Amino acid sequence: MITLETLKPAEGSVRNNTRLGRGQGSGGGGTAKRGHKGAKSRSGYSQKRGFEGGQMPLQRRVPKFGFKNINRVEYKAINLDTIQALVDKTGVNVIDISVLYNNGLIAKTDLVKILGRGEITAAVEIKINAFSKTAVEAIEKAGGKASVDTAKVSA
Repeated sequence: MITLETLKPAEGSVRNNTRLGRGQGSGGGGTAKRGHKGAKSRSGYSQKRGFEGGQMPLQRRVPKFGFKNINRVEYKAINLDTIQALVDKTGVNVIDISVLYNNGLIAKTDLVKILGRGEITAAVEIKINAFSKTAVEAIEKAGGKASVDTAKVSA
């Protein structure tokens, strides 16, 4: 049984620190276990991030390409076959961001674009952030209505 008075550190987890530079008998005297001369033996030495001993660092060896467009608008793509499955499952006839969120198809912060893969047979009104041309044509052909809505998910 473990009690407060019998607590002790795990085996091998506690060691005494080596006292550097305390004479030849200590095994670390003279150079204090830093070797001879050079920057690494001096106090205040710190190596630059990515320094590889003078060899060309990996960061400079690997070529750079491309860029990240900070103005990019990222849409979550949802296809017509997914919309049709949602209508078949829930029976809704007006689909907006909150309906998709409540059915687990998007995250709260997602912007949504409806794409034209698959078929839609139900006449539904869809209010979403963006549509592809083929999706709008298919929705209107089925008797539905596609309108752009800039709203976010309401809690």
